[in-house]
This record gives sequence, structure tokens and C-alpha cells, in this order.
Amino acid sequence: MPDLVRLASAADQPVLERLWLMFRHDLSEHSDQLPMPDGTFRDDRLRTALSDADWMPYLLMSDDRPAGLALVRGLNGPTRVLNSFFVVRGARRRGIGAQAVVEITARHPGPWEVAFQDANRAAVRFWRHVATRVAGEGWSEERRPVPRRPDLPPDVWISFSAARPSDHGRGALE
Repeated sequence: MPDLVRLASAADQPVLERLWLMFRHDLSEHSDQLPMPDGTFRDDRLRTALSDADWMPYLLMSDDRPAGLALVRGLNGPTRVLNSFFVVRGARRRGIGAQAVVEITARHPGPWEVAFQDANRAAVRFWRHVATRVAGEGWSEERRPVPRRPDLPPDVWISFSAARPSDHGRGALE
């Protein structure tokens, strides 16, 4: 069976850019953001993930087809952040997203955080489910103001710790 999650390379940049447009389009429903005049959305996080050693870009795959993306930051710090996470609509509700998070967090054990918006009800359900799957009851949730955006409602942040795959029998990653 092909890998569900694979580290993206420079050769994957065109695919990541197309997935990024879909991701930002989906988020625009909850943020009221429109594309820039050229039809694109800000992509500084994607560019950083492809060039900064403290970030790691992943492609989510369904057989040989791209099914989403995940951008991880904070690899050199005490807490990793799942900065951006997206599953293509045609691949949703098949377990791809949840399994991808399990695999990605297992590759980088330790403390994790992920942010989302209360208005995105599907994200609220998904991230609470995934946090429980990765960490059991050992996760927390808090609201934090969006930096430099007092006009926006606070983001919801979920924090949990992911164990190494060898710790699987100890309750993590079940």
C-alpha cells in the first residue's frame, strides 16, 4: 500500500501550490478573505515551509494522488505546530486526515499545538477527535487572540503530546 503521508520535496512545489489555493479557498468561507488581484492567496507560510529548516511540508496521498497537505513548524523548538492542514473535499470523511495527523505527530514526538476557528464547525469536531485519538484525554483547549488582528475572534488552540511509535502500547496513538 502506498504511503499516506510523505515528505514533500522541491519537485512537489507545483502540487503544493495548487493544494494551497484550494486550502485558502476553503478557509475564505470562515475568514471572509478574498483572493489577491491575481486570483491567488497569500502563500508565505507555504514558501517558508519549503525553505526553512524549522518547517516541514508533507503531502497527504490517496494511492498515487494528492489528497492534501500539512505544514509543520517549530521542529527546532520545544513545541511543534501543525501550522496548516488541508484534506481535499473528495478525500474527506474517509479517515485520511485523522490518520495523517497520527502519522505526522508520531514522526515528531513531543508537545504539539494546532489552531482553528470556532466558526469552522467541521474543524472543531475534527481536531477534538484527532487530539483524543493521539493523546487520549491528555489534551487541552484554549482561545488566544489572533496576533495583530483584534478585529477577529480568537483562535482555538488545542495542545497535546504525541508519543514515539514504540510507545504505542502505552495509550498514545491508539
